[in-house]
Amino acid sequence: MRVLIVGCGYVGVPLGAELVRLGHDVFGLRRSPAAESELKAAGIQPLLGDVTRPETLAALPRDFDWVVNCVAAGGSAENYREIYLQGARNLIEWLAPNPPKKFVYTSSTSVYGQNDGSQVKESSPTEPPAETSKILVETEKVLLAAVAERKFPAVILRVAGIYGPDRGHWFKQFMKDAAHIEGDGARCLNMIHRDDLVGCIIAALKSGRAGEIYNAVDDEPVSQLHFFQWLAQAVDKPLPPSEPENPDENRKRGVTNKRVSNRKLKMELGHRFKYPTFRQGYSAELLRLDRATQ
Repeated sequence: MRVLIVGCGYVGVPLGAELVRLGHDVFGLRRSPAAESELKAAGIQPLLGDVTRPETLAALPRDFDWVVNCVAAGGSAENYREIYLQGARNLIEWLAPNPPKKFVYTSSTSVYGQNDGSQVKESSPTEPPAETSKILVETEKVLLAAVAERKFPAVILRVAGIYGPDRGHWFKQFMKDAAHIEGDGARCLNMIHRDDLVGCIIAALKSGRAGEIYNAVDDEPVSQLHFFQWLAQAVDKPLPPSEPENPDENRKRGVTNKRVSNRKLKMELGHRFKYPTFRQGYSAELLRLDRATQ
């Protein structure tokens, strides 16, 4: 297959490397030429373009069998709107005349606004409090409309908090003694290791059905307290201090509390998790860090 990875960075590079290993012809789209050597080292053919500037896409090849949109945006709602929402529209317009066999978009489990610790699945309401998450819901709707109206072969993965080499917010905060437990620590964290996200994306490319949504998350949501308890024991450090929850700040950040189910992804796409829980994943990361310091 000829595969295009849009936003070929933290997830896209190892995804591309694995697809190359499996025998596919892989291209990686970035806004800057700075990562060209990294892509080439992984066997990925670099392309230069910006999803927010459709004129930069016009001259690029578009005869791809599979396309993965795993762009990442940080910061303001304006950035989200430009990169995720308008970027998706631009990609649809660019690819629609010669559509791929499959288009996988990595959304986020932040589209679920539930705050009562309940289990959520793909059919659960998506009414998040944060403006950034609302934009992600809007982006999903644009893609689903393209499926219905233009037969555009979009598959949506709602991705939980990604961790792995040099990534993992709570882990990094804990290791530099900057973490704190929010209130009683009961809020659920939903995670996925980068290697398993790569596997989920490949499973979606192979078996995902156009117009379907799948939660890309590991088997075990964990409370913040239990996560820190395990980590403290694993590295022989004290628990972080507890701080009272700030409802105003939580609303601003769009903090939620839910347990995201991966049942549909496992049943329909057949992905077998390398790191089914945070314990296996972070044990591997701690071992990697130990080896790096030897």
